[in-house]
Amino acid sequence: MADTTAHKDEEQAPITERIPAVGWVWKNLFSTPLNTVLTLFSLWLIWKVGFSFVDWAFLKGVLFADSRVACREISPHGACWGIISERFDIFVYGRYPHEHRWRVNLSFILLIVALAPVLWETMPFRKRGLLFTVAYPFIAGWLLAGGLFGLDPVNTRNFSGFMLTLVIGVTGISLSLPIGVALALARRSSMPVLRIIAVVFIEFIRGVPLITLLFIASVLLAYFLPPGTDFDLIIRVLIMVTLFASAYMAEVIRGGFQALPRGQYEAAEALGLSYWKSLQKIYLPQVLRISIPGIVNSFIGLYKDTTLVIIIGLLDPLGIGRSLLSDAKWAGLAAEMYLFVALFYFISCFAMSRYSLYLERKLEREQAAEQN
Repeated sequence: MADTTAHKDEEQAPITERIPAVGWVWKNLFSTPLNTVLTLFSLWLIWKVGFSFVDWAFLKGVLFADSRVACREISPHGACWGIISERFDIFVYGRYPHEHRWRVNLSFILLIVALAPVLWETMPFRKRGLLFTVAYPFIAGWLLAGGLFGLDPVNTRNFSGFMLTLVIGVTGISLSLPIGVALALARRSSMPVLRIIAVVFIEFIRGVPLITLLFIASVLLAYFLPPGTDFDLIIRVLIMVTLFASAYMAEVIRGGFQALPRGQYEAAEALGLSYWKSLQKIYLPQVLRISIPGIVNSFIGLYKDTTLVIIIGLLDPLGIGRSLLSDAKWAGLAAEMYLFVALFYFISCFAMSRYSLYLERKLEREQAAEQN
């Protein structure tokens, strides 16, 4: 009898309570007359804009064509993706010599191998893989620039396109984290000289726009070097980008230290652990876990800031696209070009943000399991 009554109560319950998804939609989108009107208007707007975009980009779009004129002959009112399909290798490799592009491909494959032990803790032979991760920047630099052990040298002026973005982004991201940790520790140091140096460096770098540092690397730095010195521009840019990202990373890490409960420091002192042992076993693991959102946000910001190198004459994907648009064959196709470049950056940044969320949830589960 009780089961029958419960069954009747469940049948009589509103549908918004029986189906959680319907309840969420009703509560957030149709709870009041104003919300209902705004929801219906938004759906109508999404439909109009979305359908127009799909019609222009896909239904009427032309995927393969050797010029804008050829696209318009096929479909006068659709997107011309021929600028991407015909020049895709230019977007990827830029001016890198065709006969050496296998080195770029190999560097990308090795990048995936180097990232694997960092992203997946359960990977077999992870400790050995981390050693390769540390060595990867030097291996990739040797592959791309050459000049040693039989590899023909390639002028870094030929670094452009997506390849240039990955070189700057990966270098800045991989080096800024350890340097940022060191700067954060120096700023918290009890040694006045070390602390003052760290504070001056961090505040100076954070007070100057990145574009100014790039101009310094491109133009002003040459005035301070001995006459005849050839200091590679890409190296100068990598140094400035790394220093810029490290200063912001140091503040993110310092915030993690400040968020660490005082009891953690007292526990380390009670156990008689040395400073470096406490840092390795207690402080840094918790600080990095607390700082994950800020760290990933800094990584994403740095990755997008790589587009600023176009100001000093380096051809990133935007620079490549603008050079293609100056060609009469592809003039007037700015929308297609910018959408393609935007999609590349969106996929890269979205992947980083999703991994950050995965890592946060994983660490939260581990912390809850430790507490239980």
